[in-house]
Amino acid sequence: MSATPNSSLANTIGRRKNAIARVYVSPGNGNIEVNGRSYTEYFPLATLQQVVLKAFNATQTSGQYDAKARLNGGGVSGQAEALQLALARALDQINGAFHTVLKTEKMLTRDPRMVVRKKFGRRKARRRFQFSKR
Repeated sequence: MSATPNSSLANTIGRRKNAIARVYVSPGNGNIEVNGRSYTEYFPLATLQQVVLKAFNATQTSGQYDAKARLNGGGVSGQAEALQLALARALDQINGAFHTVLKTEKMLTRDPRMVVRKKFGRRKARRRFQFSKR
């Protein structure tokens, strides 16, 4: 008995900013479920839906795999990009021939940029309080 649910082919993780996406990919007919909901319901914006589907479109495998994802942390755009990275890693794990396509599309690289922390004596991370000469 395997530890992954629904006899998945690939179990990967993707991160972006503070968002974490855990993905289980299995053969199917293209259903992508995010936190128990359809990805179109979870990401109502068309641009975010395109970000999620980018890995499938690049490898021309849309409609061949089902994906179940658990997302937490961060905002919606960070979650969509974390899901994209996790799906790209899963497709790379399933078929090594996809590696060059995903690499040229820059989908296998984790974006290291994080939010700069707020410093004391300042209004935000870099923003200072208004200076008054008199």
